[in-house]
Amino acid sequence: MRVRLIAHVPFAGVLGVAIWIRVLAVLGYPAPLWFGDSKSYLEAALQLRPGETRPSGYPFLLWLIEPFHSFTVLVSVQHAIGVLTGVLVYVLVLRAGRAAWPLDEPGRWAWRVWLPAVMAAALTVPVLIPVHQISLEHMLMSDSLFTFLLLAAVTAALWRRRSTWWLGALAGAFAAFAALTRTAGLPLIAVIVVAMLLRRAGWRACVSAVVMFALPVVGYMFWFQSEYGQFKLAKANSIWLYGRTASFADCNVIKPRPELQIMCPHLTDPRISPAFAVMWTKDSPFREIPGWVTGDEADRLAGEFAWAAIRKQPGDYANIVVHDTFMAFEWDRTPYPNPWTSLQYDFPEGEEWSDGQALLAEKYGTDGETRVVRPWADQVLAYQDHLAMPGTFLGILLLGGLAGAFPYVRSRGRWRPLGPVRHWGTGALLPWGMSLALLVIPAATADFDYRYVVPAVPFACLALGLALLPPPRRPRPAAAEPAPAEEEEPEAGAPSGGPGSAAARSGVR
Repeated sequence: MRVRLIAHVPFAGVLGVAIWIRVLAVLGYPAPLWFGDSKSYLEAALQLRPGETRPSGYPFLLWLIEPFHSFTVLVSVQHAIGVLTGVLVYVLVLRAGRAAWPLDEPGRWAWRVWLPAVMAAALTVPVLIPVHQISLEHMLMSDSLFTFLLLAAVTAALWRRRSTWWLGALAGAFAAFAALTRTAGLPLIAVIVVAMLLRRAGWRACVSAVVMFALPVVGYMFWFQSEYGQFKLAKANSIWLYGRTASFADCNVIKPRPELQIMCPHLTDPRISPAFAVMWTKDSPFREIPGWVTGDEADRLAGEFAWAAIRKQPGDYANIVVHDTFMAFEWDRTPYPNPWTSLQYDFPEGEEWSDGQALLAEKYGTDGETRVVRPWADQVLAYQDHLAMPGTFLGILLLGGLAGAFPYVRSRGRWRPLGPVRHWGTGALLPWGMSLALLVIPAATADFDYRYVVPAVPFACLALGLALLPPPRRPRPAAAEPAPAEEEEPEAGAPSGGPGSAAARSGVR
């Protein structure tokens, strides 16, 4: 027991650094970092109603914290959620390591205690230490909550090889809450169910997952219908896909009908990504459409144009999706989608506060004004200069999570060609698929953004750990103790291997 406790020392060190830098962030920046979407999230929380452009899972968290009337409490809670995300990665990898190397001889095989713990601790470093993980937790945005909920769903799905119905229900419920926090989570229930089927979770667990996913989502849609008269998750469904097609859409090829001509992209600022420009700048066609992006006409025209562009230019669409996905693995960050948005992902050196933000923040708490408190902020800025994780490391994690199972082509002295596939499919597939999906879905349906890269990291780390660890095995049974002299002879009529035998007492079957 003492050795097992000492084995957690490496993770305790990582956790100590993670908590220390987050405490500095709260002391140096007591208010959250505001982003373009922060205003709509806060308005939905204050009014407790469905958001027009996004589901209100994150505003519900803001509403729960609102009685404290403190933005400092809010960012503290979000940092705690970020730390819990790292803890989940540690627990899952450690649990898989203990299943792979049971402690049947802890004295002789002490490395079976240390190796899983050290590996698990190392894989939490990209989750807990890089500065952009910390700054995203500090933002008035949904990403840290979304990541935690999705990882909780994966945890429930992976907790047992033969899942129970209630674990399946937990996986579905957490996946539903993640989808109601960010719509990118909607298709990810398919990844969870497929992984559960490969792990032979059983039909009860799979059905429970689907049902518990559907109930909150459908319930939210009824709530949205009661507010806006539309049975959906948001008013703006197709505008994001329209923004995606602005990068390649050529109206000379699409030949849209006259009413649709207004949607042809006309871009004037090369510093701004096409998707951002057609959504939020003076080049946006939605400025000329009644109701802006939340109007029915805007959504209808955007959807028709987007699907026409994809049908007529499928190669261009595929090329831009692949290109934007691989942007996540670049070593250096570029000013994308524009120079000023990319700066919002860093802790600022100075203070900036608009009247609109001040008026809205006063309704929620008294400490919403952006403040830079020194010397704490100086330490955070110094940390920011040295501890950012390049995207290339995420690519390495994903490659390792894919290739890590190959050594298991040979097991117990025999060549097993399907061994790596079986090992990977029943373990690393679920988090690896989640990580890749979190990169591809935004690139395919909206636009690349560095904010979408950070949530993929915990799943890539978990996938690497599960791929590298051997399949779970049962511990060897303890050696049979010699029977007392008076019990050496079996009772009359009792078989030699019956309940009174040493074989039965030792658990051998």
